[in-house]
Amino acid sequence: MSQEIRNLEPRNVWGFFADLNEVPRPSKKEEKVQAFIINWAKERNLAWKQDEIGNILIEKPASAGMEDRRKVVLQAHLDMVCQKNADTDFDFETQGINMYIDGEWVKARGTTLGADNGMGVASILAVLDSDDIAHPALEALFTTDEEAGMTGAHNLQAGFLSGDILMNLDTEDDDELSIGCAGGIDTDISWNYSEIDTKPNSEMAYKLTVKGLFGGHSGMDIIYGRGNANKILNRMIYDPEGNFAWSISQFEGGGLRNAIPREAEAILVVPESKVAQALEYWKTQAAALEAEFSTTDPNISIQVEEVSLAAKKMQQDDFKRFTAALQCTHDGIRRLSPDVEDLVETSNNVAHVSLANGQLNIKALQRSDRESAKFDIADSVGAPWRILGAEVKHSGSYPGWKLDPNAPMLGMMKDLYQELFSEEPRVLACHAGLECGLLGQHYPNLEMISFGPTIKNPHSPDEKVKIASVAKFWSYFLEALKRIPA
Repeated sequence: MSQEIRNLEPRNVWGFFADLNEVPRPSKKEEKVQAFIINWAKERNLAWKQDEIGNILIEKPASAGMEDRRKVVLQAHLDMVCQKNADTDFDFETQGINMYIDGEWVKARGTTLGADNGMGVASILAVLDSDDIAHPALEALFTTDEEAGMTGAHNLQAGFLSGDILMNLDTEDDDELSIGCAGGIDTDISWNYSEIDTKPNSEMAYKLTVKGLFGGHSGMDIIYGRGNANKILNRMIYDPEGNFAWSISQFEGGGLRNAIPREAEAILVVPESKVAQALEYWKTQAAALEAEFSTTDPNISIQVEEVSLAAKKMQQDDFKRFTAALQCTHDGIRRLSPDVEDLVETSNNVAHVSLANGQLNIKALQRSDRESAKFDIADSVGAPWRILGAEVKHSGSYPGWKLDPNAPMLGMMKDLYQELFSEEPRVLACHAGLECGLLGQHYPNLEMISFGPTIKNPHSPDEKVKIASVAKFWSYFLEALKRIPA
């Protein structure tokens, strides 16, 4: 199937995308893809350099007749979100992505595709590799660890770039020009809880599983109101009055901060005298939740099965406090923008919950295009856990990218889109953490714009890129390079 992908048009872009997807590139483990990019540059005798954090810059002189134009930075990130279905056997650190064509889309079998931001990387490589594409002097900036903390953009040093204009190739609708984005901050919660022995002669254990949710990007897709498996599972086990007298031995749900959790499971310890009552409650609650999320998550499935009883369970009072705190931890949209229609201003994603052996760990990501609101929601997410005595840490704060509707590059890109496609592009900000916010902080005079081909369901195994959109984006990208002003 790799050859079928390589035969798609434009072949140079699809060919480099196929090459890239043969190289493992999880966030924070990008050594292999960094070596691939450096060797690629060496083979073509292109000047390159790498900074201490792992960012790579490749330079290419202007094509003939374009020497007087402003220098352009082409920017994309090398890492990809690594998510797979529970029944998919796949190692992101050693295996290449298994791609296939499904009608008008390219997808991956049971895993994320890596089109975010692999299509951007591949497009930049195609420009650098070509001898017949007109372009000004170029700096190709490949950043590291964008998906798990924007480490590369955070640590980019002054003087590493010398360009005047930056084209970020990391948006996901081909009719969109992004000129603003949300900032973000990570929240980590850890709590040591009390455990007691279970009672093999009078208690039973049941595993509750939530799966089949849509998931997706915790910034771009948060507006759709999709279910969060961690929060849904907590609704299954929340028992504030202690009517069922159950407790818990394990909870595991979600994964990466920037992916809406699709699956979660917990093992509940139930007194035998309460089993019939508990099973009936779970049946009723599962039906209600499946109906509630049937529009946003039509494949939602909540299952209950008997399992072996563990030796330990959470002490009852701690169980009540844990489920109460998770119940009141905000997830999803906090506020829509009062200035831009249909734009999320502030949100939180309860991304990962892991509980076992006396230790609870929660990872969450808050986003906002207002710095004050970003820190407010971070405080709100941490507050119920501080009441428990949990340790709450905020880290990795990065700024948003402010809208500038009068930017000269935007005017040129809008006119060009209208000329090529006979329609107006959508000019907007997005509720995702584009690296432009940090890059603009390091290089305040750098004029920036973001665009890309159509990619659906990024950060989930349902990720797909539209074949025709890649060709559309490519033609637009090349024409834009020709029109960079002096």
